[in-house]
Amino acid sequence: MFKFHSVQAPHMAGDRALLRRAISRGEQEGGSVEFKERLTREVHLADGRLESLAAQLRHRVLSGEGEAMYVVGVTDEGGIAGITQAAFSESMDVLSLLAEEAGAHIDTVQTWGTDNGGLVGVATIRDGGTLEIADDHIIVGTAGHVDHGKSTLVGSLVTGRPDDGEGGMRSYLDVQPHEVERGLSADLSYGVYGFDDDGPVRVDNPDRKSDRAGVVEAADRVVSFVDTVGHEPWLSTTIRGLVGQKLDYGLLTVAADDGPTQTTREHLGVLLATDLPTVVAITKADLVDGDAVADVERDVEGLLRKAGRSPLPVSRHGVDPAIEEIGDGVVPIVRTSAVSMEGMEVLDELFERLPKTAAAGGEFRMYIDRTYKVTGVGAVASGTIKSGTVEAGDELLVGPLHDGSFRQVEVRSIEMHYHRVDRAEAGRIVGIALKGIQERELERGMVLVPAAAEPQPTRTFEAEVMVLNHPTRIHSGYEPVVHLETVSEAARFDPHGGQLLPGDTGTTDVTFKFRPYLIEEGQRFVFREGRSKGVGTVTELLD
Repeated sequence: MFKFHSVQAPHMAGDRALLRRAISRGEQEGGSVEFKERLTREVHLADGRLESLAAQLRHRVLSGEGEAMYVVGVTDEGGIAGITQAAFSESMDVLSLLAEEAGAHIDTVQTWGTDNGGLVGVATIRDGGTLEIADDHIIVGTAGHVDHGKSTLVGSLVTGRPDDGEGGMRSYLDVQPHEVERGLSADLSYGVYGFDDDGPVRVDNPDRKSDRAGVVEAADRVVSFVDTVGHEPWLSTTIRGLVGQKLDYGLLTVAADDGPTQTTREHLGVLLATDLPTVVAITKADLVDGDAVADVERDVEGLLRKAGRSPLPVSRHGVDPAIEEIGDGVVPIVRTSAVSMEGMEVLDELFERLPKTAAAGGEFRMYIDRTYKVTGVGAVASGTIKSGTVEAGDELLVGPLHDGSFRQVEVRSIEMHYHRVDRAEAGRIVGIALKGIQERELERGMVLVPAAAEPQPTRTFEAEVMVLNHPTRIHSGYEPVVHLETVSEAARFDPHGGQLLPGDTGTTDVTFKFRPYLIEEGQRFVFREGRSKGVGTVTELLD
C-alpha cells in the first residue's frame, strides 16, 4: 500500500504554484511528469490501451531516472479541475495497475482539496514492482511497567545504537503505523529489524519509513516488535497487544533500578496465562551495581517459580539452552542496558535463532485491530493475519456488522511495515486497503475472511475458565471485559453450578453484551474487571 499525505489548501494559488513547479520539473527532466484529469477502468484499461499507457509510464520513469510524477485532477495543461473522491480512488487503482504492468510501483500519494470540493493529487511512481519479503518472520510482543525501558530497548535493538540515557531511542519506534497520529502512551507501537547471512539488518534512520521497508526487503528473517503500554490505566491495551496479535514470543522488561512491580506481575500473568514463550530482559543494568542487578534477577526468578515456570539466567547457562528449552516451562533471563549495550548481542542471537512457531494454514482470517481512512483510497484495516494467505485483488467478507451480517469487499493493496506486497501469509502484521466499505463501518474485533466462506457469528459461547485473581466468588451476572483476539467487549458470565471461586477452574456460559463476533472453538481469551482477572478457552458455540 502507498504512503499518503493529505493537505488542505485554502488558497488555490498555492496549488497552481505547485503544479507549475511540477511542469517545470517535467520539462527539465525530459518529461517525467504526466497530467491526467482522471483515469477509468473502462477507458484506460481497454484492449490495447493498458499496454500503451504502461509503456508511456515506463518512459516517464526512465526519463526521471527511476522516478515519475502523475498529477491527477488537473487538465492536460495543468489547470486545476478537481475530481470526486470516488473518481480519484478509481484513478489510483488504474494507475497502480499501469505501474505494475510497467515494472514500477506507486510510492507516495499527496492530495489537496479544491474550492469545488474535489481532489487534486500527485502520485510519485518509482522503478521496481512489488518485492518479495522473507518467509521467516517472527513477532515479539513487549510488556513491562512504565519507565522500565521497553521502547528504549527495542529502539536500540532495531538501530544497533546506544541510548543517550534519556530514553531517546524510544522515539525510533513506529509510534503509529500507517501515519495515523494518536497518543504516544495510550496505544500499541511497532518496530522492525532483521537478519541476513552477515548478521543483523537494522534501521539506519528510523524516522524514514523507507528504511523500515528496506529492512523487510533485505532481511532473510524479519523480527517485528509490538510494543505495548506500561501505564496501568491502559492495561486493556496491553492485553489487546498480547492476545490479539498472533505473537511468537513475549519480551518482558524489568528495570534493574526498580525491580518487579504490580504492573510487572499483571503483564507476566497475561503472558504466561496465554502460554506465550517469554524472555525476561532486566533493563537499565548500567544504573546500578552488579549486586543490585543480581537481587532483581533473584526477584524475577522467584516470580517465575511461583507461577510454575523455570527461570534460566542466560549469563550463567548460555544462549543454546535458552533457545532449546524456551516454551517448555522455561523462561530465559537476560541482563541488558540500552546505554552500555550490555546484553544486546545476546538478544540479537536469541531473535535470530529462536524458531518460528508453526504457521497456520487453512482459510484466510484476520481480526481487525485498527482502522483508518486514506484520502483517495478509502478504508484500511490493519492487524495480524491469523491463518491462511491473502493477495491483492482477493474478494473477502468483513464483519460481523452490528446486525450480524457480513459485507463483501475487495483487497485494493497490502502493506507490511511500509513495504508494499502482493501477498501476505499467517503471522504478518499488515494493512489492507479495502474497496466496498467505508472506514466508519469498520471496527476493531471484526474479521476478514474469504468471500466463499460462510461465517456464523455468535454472542454466546461455553468456555472453560480459570479465575486467577478475584476478591470474592463469581456468580451469575458477573460482567468483566473479555479480550479474545482483537475483541475487547463486556460480557456476562453464567457459571455452571452457579459460582466460581478464586483459583477455581470451571465451566461458564459467556454472552457478549452488545453484539455478536466471529469466534471459534479452541480460542483462548483473557477476562478482566479491575484487578480481577482470569483466562479461558472457548469450548462450544451456543447460538
